[in-house]
Amino acid sequence: MGEKPFIVIWESTRACPLACLHCRARAVPDRDPRELDTQAAKDLIDQIAAFGRPAPLFVITGGDPFQRPDLLELIAYGTLSGVRVAVSPSGTPTLTAQNLTAVHEAGAVGLSLSLDGSTAELHDGFRGVPGVYRWTLDAWDTARRLGMKVQINTTVARHNLDDLPEIAALVRKHGVMLWSAFFLVPTGRGRQLAALSPEETEDVLNFVYDVGLSIPAKTTEAHHFRRVTLQRAVLASKGEDHVDALRLGPLYRRLRARAEELGLTTGERRARRPPLDVNAGRGFVFVSHTGTVHPSGFLPLGAGNVRTRPLTEIYRESELFTGLRDAERLGGRCGRCEFRRVCGGSRSRAHAVTGDPYAEEPWCGYQPGSFPYQSELAHLLAAATPGTG
Repeated sequence: MGEKPFIVIWESTRACPLACLHCRARAVPDRDPRELDTQAAKDLIDQIAAFGRPAPLFVITGGDPFQRPDLLELIAYGTLSGVRVAVSPSGTPTLTAQNLTAVHEAGAVGLSLSLDGSTAELHDGFRGVPGVYRWTLDAWDTARRLGMKVQINTTVARHNLDDLPEIAALVRKHGVMLWSAFFLVPTGRGRQLAALSPEETEDVLNFVYDVGLSIPAKTTEAHHFRRVTLQRAVLASKGEDHVDALRLGPLYRRLRARAEELGLTTGERRARRPPLDVNAGRGFVFVSHTGTVHPSGFLPLGAGNVRTRPLTEIYRESELFTGLRDAERLGGRCGRCEFRRVCGGSRSRAHAVTGDPYAEEPWCGYQPGSFPYQSELAHLLAAATPGTG
């Protein structure tokens, strides 16, 4: 992870017709004249290719990337450059079968869509525009028919906590490469939304682990999911009841009961490996619409600009990126935690809440050293930590 990121996300534009309640980008109707133009965007793709093969996955997002008339040209250029390209559009009327077919034929390997409710009322209410739910489902089915890999992202927020099992059931019905539960970072418009408690976060993380038996599931900005997967593996090997051992609460019990009713907790675990050890600046890069490089789209600290400094150099050498890859710099409970090298907490949320990207994870209630079976855990931690197993 110190030499090459796993994924580079480019905010191709902030133009978007939606008004999502949690929007990081504070999206606006019109494009910004300061955006990277076509040639600058191709230069960015060249910089990504310079990391070497296999190149990082390049995700074109926004705003709504369909607002850029050069989108297909850039996808094709990336594909010819040996860079795998995926597109993360907004749920708008631009998600037509014609546009998705063109994106696929240009070379895009995947599509990332957002689904924040199992009904139009819940999803459209969160996204601020009626019709988004239907456009999203239609695009999802179209992309699957085209043979594209589809990732569905769900923002975990108060409006949909008890709807998560229904969303997971919808994911299973339509089929995905991956379902990602995104835990809100209070940036942009998201500052106005109520935070989850650490206890509620723990309940949802364990629910996501449970439904991994029926759908491939992961989390975004909830890096302590890696801790949960290791804890659950140890407890299962010991025949321990995870509900009691982890002191899970009423939200988990409700989610688990509904998941069982929907048949989401049976089968073989779909994940082929533990969740990737990717965090802000550690395997992850975000490039803004103007070319500024950030460790994450939710961590608004810049480390340079691709117009004036190569992305390879920024990622490998900038103080911000190298610092975020150093687990010894973490503060508070994160700095003392035995899971710090496989989790590290959300650096984006730590910064959003405290102003310090190295502070402890605000939505984690785990007390370092409190998990039983430390010797068994140490063996799994060694195997899960690069360079130690």
